[in-house]
Amino acid sequence: MGKKIVLLLGPKHSGKTSAARALADSLRCRCVDLDVLIETRTGKKPRTLYREGVEAFRRAEAEAVSEAVRESRADENVRCTVISTGGGVIDNEEAVSIIKALKPLNNEGQSVIGVFLEVSAKTAWNRICRSVEAGGELPPFLQTEAPEETHRLLHERRNRAYKELAGFTVIAENKTEEDIAAEILQRGVSADKRIIERNCRT
Repeated sequence: MGKKIVLLLGPKHSGKTSAARALADSLRCRCVDLDVLIETRTGKKPRTLYREGVEAFRRAEAEAVSEAVRESRADENVRCTVISTGGGVIDNEEAVSIIKALKPLNNEGQSVIGVFLEVSAKTAWNRICRSVEAGGELPPFLQTEAPEETHRLLHERRNRAYKELAGFTVIAENKTEEDIAAEILQRGVSADKRIIERNCRT
């Protein structure tokens, strides 16, 4: 097998970042957080970019997706990359086009694997609220007269789209990042962990 790219997809607060780190640690491979890459490239946090202009943010997000994939394939020392995407990437037409062109599949031997981490709207909302209580703030697109209902409708629509885009779904409710990583390894990367490790370790 050649190089592997594992794309973790899903809504905000579904556990993509922590699961990506756990999976990358297990495989001893590169881990890329698109939000961090966007900030590195632009000097601005994704939320700041979004406030300044949705189109500018989406352009930066699509460019980050393209760069993460390009660098993974260009670096001869990298056999595997786990990419944690942003919660709203599914609404970014250019970014989705790039992902679709990769043909994410979950069959053994494929070079790209797309995994949707699914949590309920209620779980995601509760996690957002805890983040706000800890000193954060609601994302700009949720600052409406009925933010919870706005979130629920957005969450459900995006979840349907993510299921169609991903190779398979992992239910992330009440699971640790290690549990999620182990399920991805078992279900989508390889039935035998040693196979993927042999091809992904640097």
